[in-house]
Amino acid sequence: MDLPNYFLADLKTEEPLNPEMLTDACLTLKRNRRKYLEERTTASLIRTIANVAEHWSYENYPIRQYAFEHGPQATGLPSATLIKGVLDFMKGVTEENLQALVEQDLGHLRRLDEPCANESDPTGQRMSMAVGPELILHISGGVLPNGVFTNIILGLLTKSAQLIKCTSGASFLPRMFAHSIYDTDPKLGACLEIAEWAGGNDDLEQAVFEETDLVTAMGSDKTIADIQNRLPQGTRYLSYGHKVSVGYIAKSALQGFGIRPLLNKAVDDIVAWNQLGCLSPHVIYVEDNPELPPIQFAEKLADYLKDREAEEPRGPLDPRQAAQIASRRSFYDIRSAHLPGTVTWKSEGSTDWTVVFEEDPLFQLSCLNRFIYVKRVETLREAIGGLEKVHGKVSTIGLAASPTEGPELVKTFARWGVTRVCAMGAMQKPPLLWRHDGRPALGDLVTWVDWEI
Repeated sequence: MDLPNYFLADLKTEEPLNPEMLTDACLTLKRNRRKYLEERTTASLIRTIANVAEHWSYENYPIRQYAFEHGPQATGLPSATLIKGVLDFMKGVTEENLQALVEQDLGHLRRLDEPCANESDPTGQRMSMAVGPELILHISGGVLPNGVFTNIILGLLTKSAQLIKCTSGASFLPRMFAHSIYDTDPKLGACLEIAEWAGGNDDLEQAVFEETDLVTAMGSDKTIADIQNRLPQGTRYLSYGHKVSVGYIAKSALQGFGIRPLLNKAVDDIVAWNQLGCLSPHVIYVEDNPELPPIQFAEKLADYLKDREAEEPRGPLDPRQAAQIASRRSFYDIRSAHLPGTVTWKSEGSTDWTVVFEEDPLFQLSCLNRFIYVKRVETLREAIGGLEKVHGKVSTIGLAASPTEGPELVKTFARWGVTRVCAMGAMQKPPLLWRHDGRPALGDLVTWVDWEI
C-alpha cells in the first residue's frame, strides 16, 4: 500500500523544513482542534482510541501490515521484537483501561467535558473541570515507540492539538500510529502532526515553541536541560530524562518449581525492545540461597538467552555498538581470569547476548542489546548500597519475591525513591495507568477550573 502524505514526516521531498512551514502547521492544528476536538466527549474519544488499538490486532489491517513489513528496516529493530513490542502495547489500550486512567488521575470520567462535583467536598458547593492545553509539542527521543504512543493518547484525551517532533530517522512508528488514528477518524487525525528534524535546530524549534502551550520531552539529561533553557517564559514543560532499571530476585522466589518460569520472565525483560528502553534491566540482583545460588542462576540465564536467540534473534548492530560490546567482553574475560567471583557467558562468534556474573554489588551500566549483569547480594540493603550511584535515577524494579515478603521489599524501594515496582517479565510493559516517574499522566497535562457555587 502507499500511505497518503498526511503529515510533514510523510513528505519525500528534498526541500527541508523551515520555520514558516512549522508555524503554519501549528496554526492549522489549533484551528482543527477548535473545529473537531474541543467539543468531543471523553467517552467518544475513548471509544475511538480503543478502536484504533483494536485495529492493530487484525492481521489483515493494512497499516499494521505496512508497519511490520517496513518497520525493521526503518527502525533497526528485528521483526519479532518490533511486532511483540507494538502488539503488547496495543493490547493494553482498551476502553476499560482508558476510563480507569481518566478516573484515576482526574477523579471523574466527565471531568474534561464539564464541571463535576468533588467527592472530597461534602457540601457540594464546589465543582471542578480539567482543561487540556491548546497545543502540545512532544519531543521524542530514540526509536522506541511506546512513550510516543502514550503521549499521543494522553493528548487526545485532554482534547489538545499535538505536534510530535521525532529525531532524524525515528518518525516511522509514530507516523504509523498517527495514520491509524487518521484512518479510524480523519477529523481526529487532523489534530496531529508528525515531523522530524535533528535536535538543536534553534530556528525550527523556536517557531514551534512560540505557538505551544506545553512541551513534553524525553531524552538525555543534557537534551532535557538544553530544551528548558530555550523555552519562552511561561511555557509549561514536562521532561523525562535518563533513567535505569534493575531486577531483584529474593531467595523466596528461588524455591521449588518456580525457577523455570522466573528465568523465562527474566529473559523476557532483557530481550524486550533489545534492552534499549529506560525500563530494561541493566543488572539483576539475586539473593544468595542454597536452592539456586546466584552464580548458577547466571549460568542458567545464559542458557535461556541462548535458546531465546534461536527463537527471537537480536538482529545486527552497527559497528560502534558491536565494538562496545566486544570491548566490554574483553575487559571481563581478563578480569575473570585474575579475579575470583567474576564469570562470563556469551554467544560464540557474535555479540548477540552476554551474561556477566559478579560478587561485587556495585551497579554497572550495561552495553544493552542483551548484555546483562547478575550480582550476588545477601540482602536488599546490600543491593541498595550498590545502587547508590544511581540514587534518584532508578525507574523500575522487576521484582520476584514471595507474597509475604513482597510488601516489605516494595516499601523499602519506595522509601529509597523508586517509583515503579513490577513483576519480573513485565518491566517493559507498563500498564496504561502507569504514573511515569511517579507523576500523574493526565494530571500533569491539564489545568484546573474550580466553580464555587
